[in-house]
Amino acid sequence: MFIKKLKDCPKFISGDEAILRELLHAKKGNFKFRYSLAHAIVKPGKVTTPHKLKTSEVYYILNGLGLMHIDRESARVSSGCAVYIPPRATQYIKNIGKSDLVFLCIVDPAWRKEDEEVI
Repeated sequence: MFIKKLKDCPKFISGDEAILRELLHAKKGNFKFRYSLAHAIVKPGKVTTPHKLKTSEVYYILNGLGLMHIDRESARVSSGCAVYIPPRATQYIKNIGKSDLVFLCIVDPAWRKEDEEVI
């Protein structure tokens, strides 16, 4: 059985300026899956830098209120929303609430720096 606690994952600032903690990565363990899973935080009033991934991504919003942008579309998101981001789509999210915007990021296949383009 494998269990990893969020508090044991080091924080870092991602290329798009979100506060991230990587929970799982297909290439960093003896796992039988392809994806990576990260926990993200965007502080109130902050916005991530527009970026594209070669792979698909899903955000699952845990807490807060955001404005999600994918290519030319935008929509409000909040706790309980799942957002699918297609490969090569320009994406960014703005925290439009008064508390931290907290969400999970699932990238399939697993995130790699060379697959991300910060615009």
